[in-house]
Amino acid sequence: MTISLSTTEENLLKKIGAAAEDLGIPAYAVGGFVRDKLLGRPSKDLDIVCVGNGIEFAQKAAQQFPNSTEVKVFKNFGTAQFVVNNYEIEFVGARKESYRRDSRKPIVENGTLQDDQERRDFTINALSISLNAANFGSLIDPFDGVKDLENQLIRTPLAPRKTYSDDPLRMMRAIRFATQLNFTIEEKSLEAISKMADRIKIISQERITDELNKIVLSPTPSIGFKLLKDTGLLKNFFPQFLQLAGVEKRNGLGHKDN
Repeated sequence: MTISLSTTEENLLKKIGAAAEDLGIPAYAVGGFVRDKLLGRPSKDLDIVCVGNGIEFAQKAAQQFPNSTEVKVFKNFGTAQFVVNNYEIEFVGARKESYRRDSRKPIVENGTLQDDQERRDFTINALSISLNAANFGSLIDPFDGVKDLENQLIRTPLAPRKTYSDDPLRMMRAIRFATQLNFTIEEKSLEAISKMADRIKIISQERITDELNKIVLSPTPSIGFKLLKDTGLLKNFFPQFLQLAGVEKRNGLGHKDN
């Protein structure tokens, strides 16, 4: 199965693929860009994964765009990025991650594309397309993410408890995507969020607020707030909001459930 790209996107990705060919490494567009193309949504954020050094790849790819902005390198994260035609393109080497119980900061090792897809939060974000000449544009979907897009389902690539324990912010992201896309969170995944809601406490308030803002800015924020309340996440970072719930009885009439 192949993905439909605009002429601009195809030219952009083929140039990045040419840089990968020069380096002799496999390279892929992954995640949100691929998901949004399949959903027919516009996207200007491109995540590129290579089986190799992501920073070196970014620097090589930038040579394909002599008028592009300077490559920004983030050595601590092993990533680099630049902007072309309003597309923000980020490069990283494929990796696998392991986590300590008390931290969401992973221990990172070099990995394969499969390792990289397994560490993704949801099946719909684990989709990738090849940028190499031999199979350019071919869709790689090891976890049936396309089927989940068709069924409007949020599901984790691995067991939900592992995915959410590794990075508890993913519980917020599950609800955010369900709200933005009007998708349903898969039953086992929703159950895991409810059982693990206390784990959100190890996440910084700044990152939680960023996800919450995205829920607020979605077409129907109440979908997300109901899920946050029902799973128990809301009480862990915004208990004041919960105090607005409930109906006071006055003269036999319900009064002020905010």
